[in-house]
Amino acid sequence: MCGVLGIFSTEPVIGPLYTGLLTLQHRGQDSAGILTYDGRYHLKKGNGLVRDIFEERHIERLKGSVGLGHTRYPTVGEGTGEDAQPFWLNHPYGIAAVHNGNVVNFFELKKELFEKSHKIINSNCDVEVILNVFAEALEKSVRQEITPEGVFNAIRQVYRRVKGAYSVVIHIADRGMVAFRDPYGLKPLLFGSDRRQMLPAFAFASESVTLDVLGFGDVRDVPPGSAVFIDQNRAVHEKKLQSAPFKPCIFEYIYFARPDSYLNGINVYQARVDLGRKLARRIQKSGMSIDVVVPVPDSSRPAAIEIARLLKLKYREGLVKNRYIGRTFIMPGDQARRRTIRQKLNPIVDVFQGKNVLIVDDSIVRGNTSRSIIQMVRQAGARNVYFVSYSAPLTHPCVYGIDMQTRSEFIASGVREDEVAARIGADRVLFQDIRDMEAAVRRQNPAIRSFCTACFSGKYPTGDVSRGYLEQIEQEREQLKLKQKELALKF
Repeated sequence: MCGVLGIFSTEPVIGPLYTGLLTLQHRGQDSAGILTYDGRYHLKKGNGLVRDIFEERHIERLKGSVGLGHTRYPTVGEGTGEDAQPFWLNHPYGIAAVHNGNVVNFFELKKELFEKSHKIINSNCDVEVILNVFAEALEKSVRQEITPEGVFNAIRQVYRRVKGAYSVVIHIADRGMVAFRDPYGLKPLLFGSDRRQMLPAFAFASESVTLDVLGFGDVRDVPPGSAVFIDQNRAVHEKKLQSAPFKPCIFEYIYFARPDSYLNGINVYQARVDLGRKLARRIQKSGMSIDVVVPVPDSSRPAAIEIARLLKLKYREGLVKNRYIGRTFIMPGDQARRRTIRQKLNPIVDVFQGKNVLIVDDSIVRGNTSRSIIQMVRQAGARNVYFVSYSAPLTHPCVYGIDMQTRSEFIASGVREDEVAARIGADRVLFQDIRDMEAAVRRQNPAIRSFCTACFSGKYPTGDVSRGYLEQIEQEREQLKLKQKELALKF
């Protein structure tokens, strides 16, 4: 998962781009970048947080009324500066792009672009492939002047050649800005306008909260398999280009997105409340004797409050979060996650001492965070510690842009709830039923018949994920682990 932002305005965009990226920081902490255009491209990107990358001297040179921004979350790899977005090409026309997702056939396309078109893909960033495929198709689709149909034809070629999950925003120098989602709509992308200016401004973003904060109205989702093109005259052209079953990622609602965002007509906060409501029924039937309900901050708070309300139990904020530690799930590398878990949370002893405690979390992935939390709570004097997840057990790798790449990393893969409890040191573990999980998120938008639940079910909606591809990812992950261990021994 990454955060993307594109702004097409008549006023300087560096301020809104910087502010917008701060609202998307939760989607990626590895690197960030901003590109602006005023007749030429100006680019600054680097590793780290948004606030640390952009200094005053960078802000001053990022001139222009059109721009792209990105916060990056790496999947496989070490997050080098070469992989930070945006990317741009000088032929044809000058084209820049940002993207959120994961291209399944990245290495195949990288090889094909070199052998057939003599184009070198210099990074391991998916958007560089998408950008080159789009640019190549645009050049073939447009004989003289760029038209909306020429742009749409180029995107059709992207759909034909690029496999996986992607939401993309592209700027074509002096011609306009276009955004599109993959045919399954796996990754979110929203569109808004600001008509307070003499000439309207437009923006695309990964979450609605970004457009709200920046003052854009008429916010709506870009439909799956569709493109929205804003031409130089600020006319909006929109077209459905390819149809497939709509399968938005359910993990957006469980963990990734901000609670104040609306994605695909669903408010994330309310989805988490509804997930808590579903889980409360299972907890009630479990026979557990509970004195207090405590959330793992911050994503699980809405579900925990609802569980406590429905079961008429005390709700307490027993785990205090250090606000200056990033989200451990999206940190690059297992060692970085392990180091920061204990720094991130600290228990309030009086909440736990002598009590039977129900800890509510959004998910249990590798078990490192859960195990550490349970140890802390026991040290604080809890009598019994019950650990519940308002999502189903994570058991399969995500190939669409979430860093949970091998089955061996999942603590719940192929084992029962009591075995998970033993591994993390809990007296009891309960997971959400996968059908209840889908029903809870779907409640606000029944038109969505199903979600992408590949990480829970192993069913990959795009139909192009082979066993060989999964094995390749697993090998890459194992090699990266070995490299990280070697580096750790040196230091």
